[in-house]
Amino acid sequence: MSSLFSPFALGSLPLDNRIVIAPMCQYSAQDGCATDWHLMHLGSLALSGAALLIVEATAVSPEGRISPLDLGLWSDETEAALARVLAAVRPHSPIRWGIQLAHAGRKASVAAPWTGGAVVPALAGGWQTVAPSAVPFRDSDPRPESLDGAGLRRIRQAFVDAARRAQRLGFDVIEVHAAHGYLLHEFLSPLSNQRGDAHGGALEGRMRFPLEVVEAVREAVPDTVLCVRISATDWVPGGWDLAQSGVFAQALKARGCDAIHVSSGGLSTQQQIRLAPGYQLPFAEAIKREVGMPTIGVGLITEPAQAEAVVASGQADLVGLARAMLYNPRWPWHAAAALGARVHAPPQYLRCQPAGLRDLFQ
Repeated sequence: MSSLFSPFALGSLPLDNRIVIAPMCQYSAQDGCATDWHLMHLGSLALSGAALLIVEATAVSPEGRISPLDLGLWSDETEAALARVLAAVRPHSPIRWGIQLAHAGRKASVAAPWTGGAVVPALAGGWQTVAPSAVPFRDSDPRPESLDGAGLRRIRQAFVDAARRAQRLGFDVIEVHAAHGYLLHEFLSPLSNQRGDAHGGALEGRMRFPLEVVEAVREAVPDTVLCVRISATDWVPGGWDLAQSGVFAQALKARGCDAIHVSSGGLSTQQQIRLAPGYQLPFAEAIKREVGMPTIGVGLITEPAQAEAVVASGQADLVGLARAMLYNPRWPWHAAAALGARVHAPPQYLRCQPAGLRDLFQ
């Protein structure tokens, strides 16, 4: 039996296999509202045969968007727009649904990447960014506003409100985004958090606000599977690293977190990343071994045999695919064929089975 296509329980959630479609920003929303693009994009991925689809980074407030085109979940209008997409797609796929709740912090108010990703000025629809400290991501960026106590409370409540909306929408998994240089990661890293109060300084202080957010979300949605995405290292000397990630993961587990999604980087322009197939998997493996929490491993995983080895060897419990799924939205079908496994397909597509693979589809 293929390890990649073996079942797994993520907290209380049963999954048919170990393939997760990781969040991928689409920069295609209107005032935070999902559009027909999301209906097409998510509808296609929902037919992939993967076990879990995590919707892209979804801002908990307007100023928490990466760009003015980011998806959001902060109002009745944004909730209704996403409900329309889910209602159209769900009847045609058994895939489980997750959503990544996020705040971009100092990396907010920029243009979509295919237009250059430059800072969007206020006159063009941009806004004042916020961060743990008034330290910009790039030296040329406007300085973010350092969050005071009222700002911290406001953002924590925004995560809670968005989590409740996600629960009403019927999401199976809520993932809190604490990676890739966005707000919660900015609190964790000493490179971006230069506060002198209880939310800065030593590791305990830098973890405080992210843990407060996770605690508040866990309390608000106690029966929903809760995951946190982290960057295990900044890839910069003196920054956030694997040892600190292990401590943070232990604290997350103690607060009722069900799984950890292990990525890396994104906080500093000084990062030196050594890219290679599976380059982030050692981080997931180390945290899984040290903490014993279910892990989602990611990082240039493109081949079925590679993904199979990740699960079979215990490097990670689940394999997260992103760009590979955009390139080939039927990646799980081809992986199942290569590994001698079976995968779900809609009845409208059953006739496409190749002649030599009559047992491929369930």
